[in-house]
Amino acid sequence: MSVTDWLHSFRHSSPYINAHRGSTVVLVVGGDALASDNLQNIIHDITLLSSLGIRLVVAFGARPQIQQRLEGAGQQSDFADGLRITPEHHLPLIMEAVGGLRSWLESRLSMGLVNSPMHGAKIRVASGNFVAARPVGVLDGVDYGYTGRVRRVDTAGIERLLELGHIVLLPPQGYSPTGDVFNLSYEHVGSQVASALRADKLILFTEGQGVQDENGALVRELTVRQALQSVTGNVVSGHDADLLRAACDACTRGVRRAHIISYRRDGAMLEELFTRDGSGTLVTDDNYEQIRPARVEDIGGIVELIQPLEEQGVLVRRSRELLETEIDQFVVAERDGMIIGCAALYAFPEEQAGELSCFAVDPAYRRGGRGDEILALIERMARAQGLQRLFVLTTQTEHWFRERGFEPCPVQSLPGPKQATYNTRRKSKVFVKSMV
Repeated sequence: MSVTDWLHSFRHSSPYINAHRGSTVVLVVGGDALASDNLQNIIHDITLLSSLGIRLVVAFGARPQIQQRLEGAGQQSDFADGLRITPEHHLPLIMEAVGGLRSWLESRLSMGLVNSPMHGAKIRVASGNFVAARPVGVLDGVDYGYTGRVRRVDTAGIERLLELGHIVLLPPQGYSPTGDVFNLSYEHVGSQVASALRADKLILFTEGQGVQDENGALVRELTVRQALQSVTGNVVSGHDADLLRAACDACTRGVRRAHIISYRRDGAMLEELFTRDGSGTLVTDDNYEQIRPARVEDIGGIVELIQPLEEQGVLVRRSRELLETEIDQFVVAERDGMIIGCAALYAFPEEQAGELSCFAVDPAYRRGGRGDEILALIERMARAQGLQRLFVLTTQTEHWFRERGFEPCPVQSLPGPKQATYNTRRKSKVFVKSMV
């Protein structure tokens, strides 16, 4: 990467740095991720996030480490419905594996070598009995023994540590008032803790880049409903399905966004948090991207979007002052706080006609169907106002409009006031679509 590219990337990451400062992020890291060659880079990135003022909780798993310890002791581990069955005599071995992994993680987070990215970080790591658990019990005739579920999260205790700047480390274990220890699913711990804290983000690490569709392509964004359909329809299965369920559960319980990213890809977490499109799969229950009526505060984004097209002569120039007076006629497509599309509807009620104007979509998002969505909203608005036809003047996008039902018409078909202001030097073509 050149210095110019680095400067561009760094400057464009600043809005995300400001947005994430002070936010609460729960990281869910499985035992496979902790055994990967990329772990040290993940540790460095965790340290960086902490230094940027992000409040971090790390829920970690230990399945391969537990399996290795049990096999080393000559013990066989059974599973049912994706859960490990934990007989009492396995508990000491499981506690040994988890405890050793926790100590090792704490040591990794405490590194401060002069030649490492963590030099001078002085990260404080805290762990404890923050998760109360209950036994899974007997399901379909299977006694799960000391395998448990999260019963309650000590949010006050975790919050106090986060306020002090600590990273809170949570093992896949929970405790009961009777003094019992339960073996928990780390995905369940992460999801439940994120929900209890009302975390801003839940980030789950997986081996692949994120969730994949039936063709093996990365799915960038999913609503909770789409994600659950993918699981029930067996489009996503195995461990990725478990992660997707955890993400959906968190989002329906108050977590704003959940992200599924790769633990093998160097910098995947930073890319997910500090770039617009991220590196993995976003699961959200809110309007991460929406098309809505424009507001005055959108004017700056509209200007930035349409200015290149004005300079190319594709759009008629509009001053900021004109936009302020006409903002009520505009709709915008907003993605994560950025205006990526806009259009305006100017009504001529006496002739039951409306003009689609200032129609623009950011070049990076023109293949995602945003133009069709913006057009659909404008058409609904036109019908709601009782307009019978919608017209557009264009010099560059004739075929796009013709493919969507617009027919070429002479300038004389325009409403009288529009004919009077028609710019003969631009020689824009007129296209009309019936709204009846």
